[in-house]
Amino acid sequence: MSKLGNLGARLHRGEVGYDFVKNRKIWYGISILITITAIVGLAVRGLNMGIEFQGGAVFTTPKNTAVSVAQAEEHAEEASGHDAIVQKLGDGSLRIQVAGIDTGKSDQIKEDLAEDLKVDAEQINADLVGPSWGDQIANKAWQGLGIFLILVVIYLAIAFEWRMALAAFVALIHDITITVGIYALVGFEVTPGTVIGLLTILGYSLYDTVVVFDSLKEQTKDIGKQTRWTYSDVANRSINSTLVRSVNTTVVALLPVAGLLFIGGGVLGAGMLNDISLSLFVGLAAGAYSSIFIATPLVADLKELEPGMKALKKRVLAKRAQAVAKGEPTEAEMAEGGYAEEAEEPDDLEDAAGAGEPRNAAAAVVGPRNQPASRSRGRGRPSGKRR
Repeated sequence: MSKLGNLGARLHRGEVGYDFVKNRKIWYGISILITITAIVGLAVRGLNMGIEFQGGAVFTTPKNTAVSVAQAEEHAEEASGHDAIVQKLGDGSLRIQVAGIDTGKSDQIKEDLAEDLKVDAEQINADLVGPSWGDQIANKAWQGLGIFLILVVIYLAIAFEWRMALAAFVALIHDITITVGIYALVGFEVTPGTVIGLLTILGYSLYDTVVVFDSLKEQTKDIGKQTRWTYSDVANRSINSTLVRSVNTTVVALLPVAGLLFIGGGVLGAGMLNDISLSLFVGLAAGAYSSIFIATPLVADLKELEPGMKALKKRVLAKRAQAVAKGEPTEAEMAEGGYAEEAEEPDDLEDAAGAGEPRNAAAAVVGPRNQPASRSRGRGRPSGKRR
């Protein structure tokens, strides 16, 4: 744990790090491949919509019903003439769902089920949902999702800028597509609980993204006044400085959700837990991935299309090429060597300031200074200052 904490501190200070932005094409390719797979699964298999969206009936038998799931499914299909979904609940009762039937036929199906399952018809609980109510629920779900996305884009455009709002929107669509595609591939039922879980994970995904964006906004206030770092460099540092935090919060959130999915849904057989926990589990993982590998690299791409950022990138690359030609260490090499980002001598900084570049411009972008000891600096003087 101490090693992990030390790694987090070093990532935050910029002493170590992984170049996420440089390898963004790899992450884009992986995301496109996963998204295409999800879309294909959705097109081929479709979603298993619950009766809340398409209408039907749910029959719940008494506790400890002495009939297997397969037998109950066969009896329900014979009685209704429609496909049936049967789940065994934790108390031994059966949940029999039959979609596409009208409410007038439900009483006869209930009587037939009671006879086939050898239980009293009064002990079978029937919940009915009409087709028109199902359509209304589906429309409300889509409206809620659309309103959520519009409000998110507006807020981010005001709080940050439109490029960050666009990148966050792309990341959210990425998360939605993957989650819905997983539902289609595994065949889990889509219920109102699924919609609740989906909206929850979108908020969580947005939280991770905003944390990185806030760090990026703070570190790029005066980026145009220096020639050490491109926008992509600072974006990459923002990701690394919040990386351990994002990983920790995601893992902590995934553990209880995994308990709901694998224990509550798988072992105890609670159907509603399956519906909501799968969307939470997939969405949390996809949200953490998109905030690191999609949203921030995409912002860097969009920002470096600006003329000012293009000019800054040219100046930075030219300065680095000049340093390489002179045999001097580049900024990245100095950072790896423990010098952090401010390794120039004060005279050099004064020259830069005289040329119209503020002495503290780079520090405002890349953080605190940590300069190496100079061979001629501070000889015989404890303070190390020049006279």
